[in-house]
Parts: sequence; C-alpha cells; structure tokens
Amino acid sequence: MAKTVNLIKLSVGSENVEDMIEWQSNKRAQAPDGLPRHVTRMWPKRGDEIINGGSIYWVVKGVIQCRQRVERLDEYFGTDGIRRCAIVLNPDLIRTQGSLKRPFQGWRYLATADAPPDLPKGRENEDVLPIELNRALAEIGVL
Repeated sequence: MAKTVNLIKLSVGSENVEDMIEWQSNKRAQAPDGLPRHVTRMWPKRGDEIINGGSIYWVVKGVIQCRQRVERLDEYFGTDGIRRCAIVLNPDLIRTQGSLKRPFQGWRYLATADAPPDLPKGRENEDVLPIELNRALAEIGVL
C-alpha cells in the first residue's frame, strides 16, 4: 500500500489566509496551466508519497491555518538556470483547526497523523483563536 506524507511551510508575508488567496491569484505564483505553485530550491525525496494524496499545510503568523492538496511536482528552471521544484497545488484552500508552530526555514515533511484536522463545514470562516488562548488550550490537551 502506497504511503502518503504532507509538507508544512511558512507563508512568509501573509497576515491571514485571504492574503495567501490574493497572492496565489497572481500570475507569478501560478504554473503555466493556471494552478497555484510554490517554487523551492529543494526537491522532496519523498515526492511519490506527497503526490499520493498529500497536502501542504500553511503556517500563517505562527499558526497552521489551512492546507492545499499537492497536485504534482514540476521541474522549474529560474532565470539563473538552476533547477528547482515547483510544488503545484489545488487552488482550494481548506481551513484547518489552528495549531501553533514555531518558525523554521524551508519546508518540512508532516506525517498525516500529526496534521491538524480540517475545520467542519460551516466553520471555515471563523476567526483563528488568539495565540495565547491557542497555546493555553494546547498545554492542557484540548487542542
């Protein structure tokens, strides 16, 4: 049975999920077919597991707030001629339960068991809990 693994990435410069949606609507952030993409220097060694149903979980302002399904990994060459990986994403951002995450560089693998659950239907537009409250709830095991 094929395994699935996710990625986790900081959304640098985003104040909220709406900022991400706006950025991804920009042609510079899209693959030639119009799907949003994130270009990274490092090519994931576990690419087959990522495209087997994996998502990229986005950390916005220190909190995992949403995810996008990874559609494929494309080879991309910048103007400098260096080979990079374009992580091509499904355009739908799925809101997740807020989960605190410390800053890190680049992307990391995220096991499916460690990924925060999606928010139930009807709760997608709720505000994210304040960081202090989120941290307190996590410390007592509620989140």
